[in-house]
Amino acid sequence: MSRTPVAVRAAQPSDVASLRELWGDILRKGGLDEQLADVARVVATASEREDQCVVVAEVDGEVAGAVYLEASTFTPLNLEPAVLAVSPHVLPQFRRKGVGSALMEAACRFAEQHGISHVQTAAAAELRDANRFMARLSFAPQAMLRAATTSSVRARLPQSRQVTPAATSKQRIDRVLAARRIRRERVPG
Repeated sequence: MSRTPVAVRAAQPSDVASLRELWGDILRKGGLDEQLADVARVVATASEREDQCVVVAEVDGEVAGAVYLEASTFTPLNLEPAVLAVSPHVLPQFRRKGVGSALMEAACRFAEQHGISHVQTAAAAELRDANRFMARLSFAPQAMLRAATTSSVRARLPQSRQVTPAATSKQRIDRVLAARRIRRERVPG
């Protein structure tokens, strides 16, 4: 089976709209303008830093996929160097054409340029094809990343364990006055 030639390059400001379309499902929720501004900031920051890169894959001059790369560590606690390949996405019409492989090849090349021997990535648990693709490339599961809103987590925590915020000065004064009243009431007069 012959594959369409895939070209990879660093993202440019002119790629922002295509990247927003590609990564739309993982960007913060908001208006189109906000998402475009976020992607433009990511592309600009990555182009200024040596430890970051946004790689775009093209097929016949059209953006087909992209991945964000960052030289980092395995975790904030495990300081072994690793390249984090965030959101390697391929547009549906370009799947099974070698675009994903080209993006992961770019991640390997980025890691080698930085003298890093590990690449890590993540795919949403429900994306069966993406997870199979990563498994075929020898990526083993390391953790289950979970997310929730702060309010939903707080609502499920036992009330006895929740830390109460520090009292305001008015609340502290009210407590002092209440304690004095109680002492006066107890003192026989």
